[in-house]
Amino acid sequence: MNTYATGHRNSPDSKDSIDRTDSTDLVAIAKTVRTRGLKGELVAEILTDFPERFEGLEKVIGVGPEGDRTELTIEDHWFQKDRVVLRFKRFDTIDLAEDLVGLEICVPESEAVGLEEDEFFDWQLKGCKVMAGESEIGTVTGVMRAAGNENLEVSNGTKDYLIPFVEAICTDIDIENKVIRAEIPEGLLDL
Repeated sequence: MNTYATGHRNSPDSKDSIDRTDSTDLVAIAKTVRTRGLKGELVAEILTDFPERFEGLEKVIGVGPEGDRTELTIEDHWFQKDRVVLRFKRFDTIDLAEDLVGLEICVPESEAVGLEEDEFFDWQLKGCKVMAGESEIGTVTGVMRAAGNENLEVSNGTKDYLIPFVEAICTDIDIENKVIRAEIPEGLLDL
């Protein structure tokens, strides 16, 4: 069975200065979860399917829970298991680094990694209406990954569904018009 491919909200590296007052849409490549060591290192969950993009990456924007933006410069990084450890310039102590815990580490959406024809970013799928014939099933609220499978999380406001993101079911994806046409197997929506 052929499957589509998705990418997290991800993007390549950018060495240009980033205007933190800019209203440019951003894509998250990591999220800081805790400090590590005494020199200001931060452990971060990787939110990109392209972790190699951290190589040479310098300028990023940290986005806080309230949407506040902070321009950051990556001084060093390394991978540890399935996470990335980041060290930022001017945040060289554990006390300073504490202020960065919980930030999404982002780059401008305009620099998103180029994908193949049948590949989509999660943020492109989110908000798409899923149609089965002339009936609207609901709207994509996210993408769930489990055991190597990708499922669209779809809600109609009353009920939530998981729809496998495979070509046999999601037969036409129109990102521009935010519509996904689906051929739903009998019983799938009853699960």
